Amino acid sequence: MKVVVLSGGVGGARFVQGLVDAVDARDVTVVGNVGDDVEVLGLHVSPDLDSVLYALAGLNDEERGWGRAGESWQALETVRVLGGEGWFALGDRDLGLHLVRTAALRAGEPLSAVTARLAAAYGVEARLLPATDGRLRTWIDTAAGSFPFQEWFVARGHRDDVDGVRFEGADAAAPAAGVLEAIDAADALLIAPSNPYVSIAPILAVAAVRDALERRRVPCVAVSPLIGGRAVKGPADRMLTRLDGGTAPRHVTSCYKGLIDAIVVDEADADDLAGLDGVQAIVTRTLMVDAGARRRLAEAALGGVPA
Repeated sequence: MKVVVLSGGVGGARFVQGLVDAVDARDVTVVGNVGDDVEVLGLHVSPDLDSVLYALAGLNDEERGWGRAGESWQALETVRVLGGEGWFALGDRDLGLHLVRTAALRAGEPLSAVTARLAAAYGVEARLLPATDGRLRTWIDTAAGSFPFQEWFVARGHRDDVDGVRFEGADAAAPAAGVLEAIDAADALLIAPSNPYVSIAPILAVAAVRDALERRRVPCVAVSPLIGGRAVKGPADRMLTRLDGGTAPRHVTSCYKGLIDAIVVDEADADDLAGLDGVQAIVTRTLMVDAGARRRLAEAALGGVPA
């Protein structure tokens, strides 16, 4: 079974870990969010791609939820002492990856090729693709002003209520090489339990990717990032409440109108399934507390795709 999953953020990375336990990793293609990408200290950082990469390579910090396990911070401490840009946490181990990526991009290598090379170096068998090789950046509009995503999320601690989300560069963004081919050849299409507005929407802002999902020949199943109407981590519930009026499963499905055929929801939301407009509900436990729970959630999502 060939599977394509749209993923962003920590929840997406954990879901992908379960997915490669449920099916052959070589049959999995992950299309990752690049709207979060940021330049820090002259380095190109791709946080969502790296979260998936580290998770699949077994290098991620499970406790912190992002970055590498066994990390140290001496370089960042020096940056701060010298008055440099220290708001974004770059660990010493993490820096090596960003140095290699940045050098390759400056030499003219596309992000998709660099990502494939990094994944191969870490022994990752699943295919990891950025949604686009072009420059696409998420901006957050708030009463306090408009901010690049990482400034709003990290530097400001996502404290500002969101009035709108927009994607700089989306009009010109083309899918990275292999993305459309993977979607067209897939036996199953999945959307990971990631924030619909800032993790999945940037992927769908690439018009050809959205078009490919709209003309899909197999069902597409999304996994809700909410449990009992609350986000496990991050501001997804606050954003849904402000931008869509609530945090029931129907509010999640409204973000994917015309793009999904089923949604996986937690047992805590099983009594609030009205208004799904023909989208099938798959009810299960969705909290990914360990490897077994991650695999069971992936299997539940795949269960929404006829064999």
